[in-house]
Amino acid sequence: MNHAIRLIAAATMLSAALPAAPAPAGYPAQPLRFVVTTAPGGGLDTFARLISKELTARAGQQVVVENRPGAGTTIGTAAVARAKPDGYTLLLDTAAFAITPAIYRRIPYDPLRDFAPITMAVFTPNLMVVHPSVPARSVRELIALAKASADKKDPILYASGGNGTNGHLATALFLSLAKIRMTHVPYKSGSLGVIGLISGEVALMIDSMSSLMPHVRAGKLRALGVSSARRAAAAPGIPTIAEAGMPGYESAQWYGLFAPAGTPQEILAWLHRETTAILRAPNIKERLAIDGLEVVANSPEAFAASIKAEIAKWTKVVKAIGIEPM
Repeated sequence: MNHAIRLIAAATMLSAALPAAPAPAGYPAQPLRFVVTTAPGGGLDTFARLISKELTARAGQQVVVENRPGAGTTIGTAAVARAKPDGYTLLLDTAAFAITPAIYRRIPYDPLRDFAPITMAVFTPNLMVVHPSVPARSVRELIALAKASADKKDPILYASGGNGTNGHLATALFLSLAKIRMTHVPYKSGSLGVIGLISGEVALMIDSMSSLMPHVRAGKLRALGVSSARRAAAAPGIPTIAEAGMPGYESAQWYGLFAPAGTPQEILAWLHRETTAILRAPNIKERLAIDGLEVVANSPEAFAASIKAEIAKWTKVVKAIGIEPM
């Protein structure tokens, strides 16, 4: 976890001991909907189903997960921006929320104006993985392989969950720092990209540890490095990408919960209290840690500040690595 995330997490741990807030009068009176910006089967989807089950028990109403992937996560995000601000339609998104403003010239919503951030739920490093057929067992060997393949007709292909996703920019940043080239293959979702990688359609992917680690454990993919500044507690045997051959490289992923702007404050407060209580429960923290997810559960104010900072950061990164906005 980087320094900024550590500070956010530490500052919000003080609220963990507060008693649970009572539900606002008459809420929730019907099922709630989690709009997930990725396809079924990926890390965010798995996380959403775990949290929705727990929130269903607390709310006394069913919390339904609705997957709305596509267009760099903007399809699902736009749907929530247009939803009635009554606390029944919520957004679960990834760090792509703060990346898309830098990638797309026009998006059908304003990320700072049209949403009420509730909490950054979890943080996870990205993981660099390759198909087992790739003759590279380290980051250094991968860089050498890419340089040797530079003049060949068959370029090395890398997958992402779509243009503008965290995995896309994380890989583009790595290629820029390493001064190598690969060809980007954007899939409609991260989970479809993983399927393409496992089948051998592409050679490499950088995406969330929660999405990729199960396939590494199953022997279907080979891990070369984690993207955080320090090794991941869930996989201490995997070196960081920085120590494995690319000094200074760091990227990460997070999952966060949002409501449409204008949602009543008492509903937002209740959703924050209930969600963060779920995340801080020891059994949930242990379950999430298996997939490399570290609980943040910060305040709405801290989450909003981090989003604003990340939008500025990724705008600079996109310009620095020469990606033209679409």
